[in-house]
Amino acid sequence: MRTAYSVETVRAAERDLMARLPEGALMQRAAAGLAAACADLLGRGDGRVYGSRVVLLVGSGDNGGDALYAGARLARRGAGVTAVLLAPERAHAAGLAALRRAGGRTVEITDADAGRGTDAGTAAVAAVRRADLVVDGIVGIGGTGGLRPEAVPLAEAAERSGATVVAVDLPSGVDADTGEVRGAALRADVTVTFGTHKPGLLVDPAREYAGSVRLVGIGLDLPAEPELEALQHADVARLLPVPGAESDKYRRGVVGVAAGSARYPGAAVLAVAGALRGGAGAVRYAGPAARDVIARFPETLVSDRGPKHAGRVQAWVVGPGAGDDAGPVAEVLAADVPVLIDADGLRLADASAVRARSAPTLLTPHAGEAAALLGVEREEVEAGRLAAARELAARYGATVLLKGSTTLVAAPGDEGGIAVRVNPTGTSWLATAGSGDVLSGLAGSLLAAGLPARDAGSVAAYLHGLAGRRAADGAPVGAHDVAEAIPGAWRDVMRG
Repeated sequence: MRTAYSVETVRAAERDLMARLPEGALMQRAAAGLAAACADLLGRGDGRVYGSRVVLLVGSGDNGGDALYAGARLARRGAGVTAVLLAPERAHAAGLAALRRAGGRTVEITDADAGRGTDAGTAAVAAVRRADLVVDGIVGIGGTGGLRPEAVPLAEAAERSGATVVAVDLPSGVDADTGEVRGAALRADVTVTFGTHKPGLLVDPAREYAGSVRLVGIGLDLPAEPELEALQHADVARLLPVPGAESDKYRRGVVGVAAGSARYPGAAVLAVAGALRGGAGAVRYAGPAARDVIARFPETLVSDRGPKHAGRVQAWVVGPGAGDDAGPVAEVLAADVPVLIDADGLRLADASAVRARSAPTLLTPHAGEAAALLGVEREEVEAGRLAAARELAARYGATVLLKGSTTLVAAPGDEGGIAVRVNPTGTSWLATAGSGDVLSGLAGSLLAAGLPARDAGSVAAYLHGLAGRRAADGAPVGAHDVAEAIPGAWRDVMRG
């Protein structure tokens, strides 16, 4: 499992470790890991750096010191290293001295230079454009807001240069704790982060700026409960329901699906498709699309009399394609079993009824639906996905699976120590009609099989993402293709 910790937690762990180490030892550990990663990138795996052109973009913080020390190591191995100092009077003195001793050169940028229009600014931009590798050591994990004006032209030059861009700990201009990007930011090809992942490396929109992430261990002693966590194959395999010798279809769990309408019968079919592949022993469908469902999936137990008369279930999925009929949603919310609410159900559900439930509730909105539930603009949710997921979970007393480029699963009370989960699988091809219906059915089936809401949502998102990758394989994909790929994704996880 990958974990991420807040800036405050990381800073505290660094202070504790520095108190036990010789002065400067922790920075040297970080710089050694950074230099090794840079050498690997420059040498395409063989570590050869002689003759390479490296430009360091150096701010005033400790990650500027990391960059300078790493640059000194590369210079000693024969790389031509230029450090662009964006705050010359506040650059890390010992790191700067080490770089100069190793033969590195410097270019100083002031606020007046703004990265261009002066000899220094022109020289700095030219150096970046000629570089084979650019190291972003402008702003560390404590930075807030976007890049300062003098850094923007350098960031733009780096992105257009064709050089490999390596961020130190975190791309400059993104928020380490929230994943928000509130202004100009530098896009990295690789981020070398120290000690632990930071939330912004796992959550969009900041994740898009990080490129691939390499974690360098520096010996931090971190608490057991992280801020964020991302499941991996082994974690998901431990959570997946596996029938035993005494299992039958009822012991494995029965999931009810109340979805679809005369206008949207396909939503019912797709939700049932996901549910049939989610580990429960049987699927009951209750709704107006019974004929369509049974024609596609004859193993489904169907009823057209509504959820109250469908028979016993261990969990309900309600809302996909429901149209404007709030009756089934109210019936499902009154049931004393876990309930997943999606799509139209999110609009039709009475908020007080959701909060009053004693059984688990899982809400699965996309950004637009989350914005409507929170009473804000969609752009606000997309810019602050982590905050939106947490706020929804707290406001509704429910577990929230916020769909999107990075799917987040937040349980109520996460500020009290329950980590938000971020899903690492998926593909942009999953942004297709009906994909969310399949996900809802899959997660609902896992609820019926006995998984807690947080685990059901996390595991469903993981399998759904893997299935999307398998089905698409770099080409457009339909929701039904994703559903059919779930068993293959399940087997991949179980095989490790």
